[in-house]
Amino acid sequence: KKASTAAAPVRAKAAVAHYTGALRKGTLSPRRRVPSSIPAPDYASTGQPAYQRPLFPWDIKAKTPEEVAGMREACRVAREVLDEVGAAVRPGITTDDLDRVAHEACVSRGAYPSPLNYCGFPKSVCTSVNECICHGIPDSTVLQDGDVLNIDVTCYYKGFHGDLSEMFQVGRADADARALVRATHTAWQAAIAMCRPGVPYKAIGAAISDVIEPTGYGIVRGFVGHGIGRNFHETPSVIHHRNEDRNGVMEVGHTFTIEPMINEGGAGHVEWPDGWTVVTPDGGRSAQFEHTLLVVEGGVEVLTARTDKSQAPWWEED
Repeated sequence: KKASTAAAPVRAKAAVAHYTGALRKGTLSPRRRVPSSIPAPDYASTGQPAYQRPLFPWDIKAKTPEEVAGMREACRVAREVLDEVGAAVRPGITTDDLDRVAHEACVSRGAYPSPLNYCGFPKSVCTSVNECICHGIPDSTVLQDGDVLNIDVTCYYKGFHGDLSEMFQVGRADADARALVRATHTAWQAAIAMCRPGVPYKAIGAAISDVIEPTGYGIVRGFVGHGIGRNFHETPSVIHHRNEDRNGVMEVGHTFTIEPMINEGGAGHVEWPDGWTVVTPDGGRSAQFEHTLLVVEGGVEVLTARTDKSQAPWWEED
């Protein structure tokens, strides 16, 4: 199937180079506060994480049983928060409203919203609407019927980060949007299914490419999945396109994310001057899903797995 280049719901024509579609920068509300009683990551006050990546990208530390237990708790909390934010999605709500829901959901569970002040990020969740590929900053943008957006939640809970994201439709998305999201979900699931001890991390990109290449959609190359644990981002780097990078081999106890970003058009991206917002070069829509995974004997455990409170898979609808 040839990829659609249908535009997102129209707001205004692009006027400057980094505005490639209808999305515009909105007004930011003041930074939300986290009670001092909630344990915070090292960057919460400084904006700079202390973690230093090892010299070799294949140097990946396996989690101990105690660390795995901590990861399971953090990922459970993150899943609960994402489901709560997703349930609030509707036409007329702002992305800042969704940030408030995410922030309050984290804090009420005794968790710190990991994005907040990570390298200076000003909000508690990422909301990436239509042509926004990733790192969308919640603001006064009003969601409209037919929009699609990725909501990316990470929670720091009892010393560990849990990270996941899903696509949501606002009202009713059109058939082209559902096709893009469906293909993204299928590729993501194919990559998860092949994870097990002894598999090189580069195989993830091949699995995703095998699904996406025949569709004509573009696999974004500028952003990767990552190891996760006591630090928001650790080794390995998880590349989502076909590659020969030496990023290590899966071993029992590794925890990492798979989070492919798939564009309706080409694989490129444009970054806004805010240093965060990333959009498609042609204004076409983009889709992404993300789970935190644990390598176990014989396969992989999805730590951020869906529950009976998670959204129905709307992208499978005709």
